[in-house]
Amino acid sequence: QVQLVESGGGLVQAGGTLRLSCAASGSIFSSNTMGWYRQAPGKQRELVTTITSGGSTNYADSVKGRFTISRDNAKNTVYLQMNSLKPEDTAIYFCYYRNIYSRAYWGQGTQVTVSS
Repeated sequence: QVQLVESGGGLVQAGGTLRLSCAASGSIFSSNTMGWYRQAPGKQRELVTTITSGGSTNYADSVKGRFTISRDNAKNTVYLQMNSLKPEDTAIYFCYYRNIYSRAYWGQGTQVTVSS
């Protein structure tokens, strides 16, 4: 089992910044993928960004150039720096972990609200 604990959500004005963190614990494989998905009201959960333990990243087109994912492998922690936030970024953000056997785990979610 893997446990994911997110922090850093909140309310911010459009154009502002927020930083999310997600710490993983439990049965962590050294080779894994972590990242963030989000779900807005009435919409399906969608990919925001992922990063492998080797540092390869993937971003949704909607956040490219504004969001940056990073990780500290020693701490099993992934970070999401969100700049130039827009009202359409408002959603619950879920931390994601996938091991080499494609078993996926999710955090409980943290609310991000961007006011116009």
